[in-house]
Parts: sequence; structure tokens; C-alpha cells
Amino acid sequence: MPYNRKIILYISMSLDGYIASLDDSLDFLSSVAQEGEDYGYTNFVSSVDTVIIGRKTYEKVLSMGYEYPHVDKDVFIITRRKRASIGSFNFYTGDLSELIAILKSKPGGNIYCDGGAEIANELMRNNLIDEFIISVIPILLGDGVSLFKGGRPEQSLRLINSKSFDKGLVQLHYNKV
Repeated sequence: MPYNRKIILYISMSLDGYIASLDDSLDFLSSVAQEGEDYGYTNFVSSVDTVIIGRKTYEKVLSMGYEYPHVDKDVFIITRRKRASIGSFNFYTGDLSELIAILKSKPGGNIYCDGGAEIANELMRNNLIDEFIISVIPILLGDGVSLFKGGRPEQSLRLINSKSFDKGLVQLHYNKV
């Protein structure tokens, strides 16, 4: 029996489509930081009980001196190297499409794709993302890690909501048609 769990990509990018600079810096995100404003993140995360994240993105968060925030969720870190699970953190080396099929066959909340670009594009190549929540930061980086790469099928989307914020961030929420 299929459950109605959605794969949701919730991510920020520059106006020219980069999620990080060439040196993997996320410093541009601070240009929209505003005390008391989380751009809907808390509400979004409350709908999620599972997180999928690439190993490089996971390690980037840890390298910035933060503990990975989703300790209360099932986390699948997509990697090529086998490692033992640590609590609810699973290092997954299998086929990403198979993992999604397994997760969607079980009851639960939504599934958050926390990045990075390789994982998001693999999911897009296989038409597995159900919703896109993309926060566009008002900066042109000129180069960096592109969110959208070629080699994936065309996908039609329907705008659910768009919202602009005081610092110039525009958040776009689409679902798959």
C-alpha cells in the first residue's frame, strides 16, 4: 500500500542558480540573515521525519562547526563508502531510486532532500522530487556549484506559492505536475 510521503527539495540558491561558490562557501546566504526570520524553515521541517543528504553536504555542515541539526529524524547520508550507522544516521551506498521506493512504501512524514546538487540532480534525473521549495538569494555569484545540471528530463511544475521577504529573498514553492 503506497503512502502519501513527498520528496521535497528545500534549498537556497543565488539568482544565477548556484547553491555554493566555487570553493563551496555558503557565505552569500548571510546576506539575507535576519533575526527572527527563518523563511518558513521551522514549519517545513515539522512536516518531515526523514532527511536525505549527500556526504559532501553533510561534511560541509560539520566542517562549519555545527552539529547536524536533524538528530530527531531518520537521516540517510548518500555516500560511496560503506560506514556503520550512528543512531538514526544511516550511511547509504545503494541505489537512490531504490531508497526512495522503500521510504515511500512505509508510513511517515515528508522526506527532505537537504542537498547537495549531486543528490538533487540524481533525484531530478529520475523524476523523484514531488515539491521544490527554492529560496532565491538576491546575489549573482557568477560561478559556483550549480543547482540545476543537464542530462535530466523536462519536468513541468505548478506554482503553489511565492513569497518575497524584506531582505530581498524570494521563495518559490512548486509541485510536480
